[in-house]
Amino acid sequence: MPIERPLPERLRPDDLDHFLGQTHLAARLQSLMRSSHLPSLLLFGPPGCGKSTLALLLARNTGRPFVRLSAPEAGLQHLRRSLSGMEILVLDELHRFSKAQQDFFLPLVESGDLTLLATTTENPSFSVTRQLLSRLHVLRLRPLGRSELTELARRGARDVGCELPDDVADLLATAAHGDARTLLNLVEYVAALPQDSHDLEHVKAALPEVLVRHDKDGDSHYELASALIKSIRGSDVDAALFWLACLLEGGEDPRFVCRRLILSASEDVGLADPHALGLAVACQQAVEFVGMPEGFIPLAETVTYLAMARKSNSAYAGYLNAQREVKLNGARPVPLHLRNPSTPLQKEWGYGREYKYPHNYPDSWVEQPYLPPELQGRRFYQPRDNGEEARLSQWWRKIHNIRKEE
Repeated sequence: MPIERPLPERLRPDDLDHFLGQTHLAARLQSLMRSSHLPSLLLFGPPGCGKSTLALLLARNTGRPFVRLSAPEAGLQHLRRSLSGMEILVLDELHRFSKAQQDFFLPLVESGDLTLLATTTENPSFSVTRQLLSRLHVLRLRPLGRSELTELARRGARDVGCELPDDVADLLATAAHGDARTLLNLVEYVAALPQDSHDLEHVKAALPEVLVRHDKDGDSHYELASALIKSIRGSDVDAALFWLACLLEGGEDPRFVCRRLILSASEDVGLADPHALGLAVACQQAVEFVGMPEGFIPLAETVTYLAMARKSNSAYAGYLNAQREVKLNGARPVPLHLRNPSTPLQKEWGYGREYKYPHNYPDSWVEQPYLPPELQGRRFYQPRDNGEEARLSQWWRKIHNIRKEE
């Protein structure tokens, strides 16, 4: 008796019209479907967003011979054997290949002997070699939205002959966090429950571990992160720890939290406590090294430190002021004395002439202009007197004759 295929495989669409999600790529996908020449592609996105499905749809649409392989299972010898007589390769999890294995595709893709339709969940800037990436068109896919997941839940319920109330379908869509495969597995799980247990309360009781997680694709993902950062900015340690716990216990990727903390250390704490940025970066390294669930320990330490630290956004605000000037009036030519005379001709043109090397002067400082002539006297950075910044800016104020009340 043949084994029944899993629900995600049974519902994999064989027509682009039945594909759910990725509306931002609709025009591009239609164009690829109509094209007589399919380019090599890299489909990048989170799990369960439809990368492999799209790759298979595109491959089948060409009518050319193709094979599908998964990188973790395919060595180079297996690849060579599998590609015999094939014009298209659908390759899942390209990022799992080493640099040498990825280099295998370079001559094949460049010559046009092989069309590579690869998928990856990892940022291709870091997981795919520069040489191969330059030969691929990258399509970035997004997690499925709530309405798309709800529709998919209904399709799955019909396939397994299950009556799925709207509130349960919405609940499963929320619990899936943008992942179609997870959603359909949840539908199968619910369908296996007794028929009288398909109401919302029974499903909640049956899926406690899943439902405690917040919706990483929905508003709460950003709302909780915003609450955490605003609590740190407001120096409320208890609130910051509470929102951190909501994020972590809700299943949030700790790397996302680390990124927010590094930004907060620079933007909100800034020069009032320059050690904060180092601690935030060390926290990111510690979480990567230790992993979860113990990663909450360095995260809690960093959140507590950032919330208690003195605050200054002067560096952040100073950059925005400089950015505004550049956007309004554009970049200005670099003054000649600040240009490096790399060639004799540049030296003739006056590059570097009259530049004063600060270390040749007392206190390693000498008065000379560094801004373009049109911007002389402009002040983008406004120091604060909070924490370490008062000490750090004291000498700078002195040499530039800047009074605190300014």
